[in-house]
Amino acid sequence: MPNAITAFVRYVNVMNRHVGTIAMYLIFVMMGILLYSSISKTFFTPSIWTLEMAQFVMVAYYLLGGGYSMQLDAHVRMDLFYGSWSPKTRMLMDCFTVLLLIFYLFMLLYGGISSTEYALKYGEQSYSAWAPQMAPIKIIMCIGIFLMLLQAIAAFFHDLGRLRGVDILTGEDIG
Repeated sequence: MPNAITAFVRYVNVMNRHVGTIAMYLIFVMMGILLYSSISKTFFTPSIWTLEMAQFVMVAYYLLGGGYSMQLDAHVRMDLFYGSWSPKTRMLMDCFTVLLLIFYLFMLLYGGISSTEYALKYGEQSYSAWAPQMAPIKIIMCIGIFLMLLQAIAAFFHDLGRLRGVDILTGEDIG
């Protein structure tokens, strides 16, 4: 594989590892918000912002951690046939299916950018009593989708290298 592709795959892996590691802590932020919500509903006046803010934090947690989850191969895989295939057939199918994922993520990013532009241009707000601006969470969503798109492209090159008999992350021949 060319050095530029190897460098791209390594850079994307490092970037998603760092973003994913930071995003893992958002679960504690969400738990804190929900704990505050429970306490405020029980002992004080209920807050109107807690449920929606917890949803926003969950979206950030899920989307910013998606690339790292993909890097760790922690996504759900339908193993009806996959487990019985030879390693070469698995690599071929991985190359094919990741192309479908790249197309899906590209279209999702295109729609996300369009929606973010709308939110920024018109000051879109949620239709809740709290009525927060939607642009910040839409920007975070676009960043998460973009990072996962980069990770999917890196996975394609990694799988393609393995198909050719080289692990481009380690440089070892696996043929």
